[in-house]
Amino acid sequence: MEQYKQEFIEFMVDCGVLKFGDFVTKSGRKTPFFINTGNYQTGWQLRKLGVYYARAIKERYGLCFDILFGPAYKGIPLAVATSMALSEHYDKEVRYCSNRKEIKDHGDKGILLGSPIKDGDRILIIEDVTTAGTSIRETLPILRAQGNVKVLGLVVSVDRMERGQGDKSALEEIQDTHGIVTTAIVTMEEVVEHLYNKPYKGKIVINDKLKQLIDDYYKQYGPSYS
Repeated sequence: MEQYKQEFIEFMVDCGVLKFGDFVTKSGRKTPFFINTGNYQTGWQLRKLGVYYARAIKERYGLCFDILFGPAYKGIPLAVATSMALSEHYDKEVRYCSNRKEIKDHGDKGILLGSPIKDGDRILIIEDVTTAGTSIRETLPILRAQGNVKVLGLVVSVDRMERGQGDKSALEEIQDTHGIVTTAIVTMEEVVEHLYNKPYKGKIVINDKLKQLIDDYYKQYGPSYS
């Protein structure tokens, strides 16, 4: 596993973004782990987060795109932080764009924030995590209604590696259904590999009991290829 991925996993733990316990996802699944990017709360944290996203984007997609689109609400700071990191670390100027939950009918009218979208734009969507693919189904029609654009892919912070609406993982399902390339900074498999029975700051984050709970979760909600 690349060093930056290991550092990102530890960064999530330090920021209280990656948590273990008893949680319920938006899709109603009881889960022993939870990723909440809303817990990135300082300028330093957001700046560092943007660097991790930028690295993952460069490795998966290169730098040949025009707009980084962050769906409201959590995607907004992600798109801003990552566009800044791309400029600072890779000398790549991309336009930032997001959507409003309600269309504004006065002043700066419309559904979009940030850069306008025009014909020919190549767009990457940036999100925190994807469990069931609901957000992407809401986002793609907004983008394609703006003109003749090409949505290249979706990047998330953590691939939860669980089923979407069918038997495949949510990210694979999105890739196959919508014809876009998906990627994540890290997968849950990599998280477990890095933290299982290994001390971090004097503590075992994933012990045998928690590892069993995670394994049981994937037996119920993991993708099936049979």
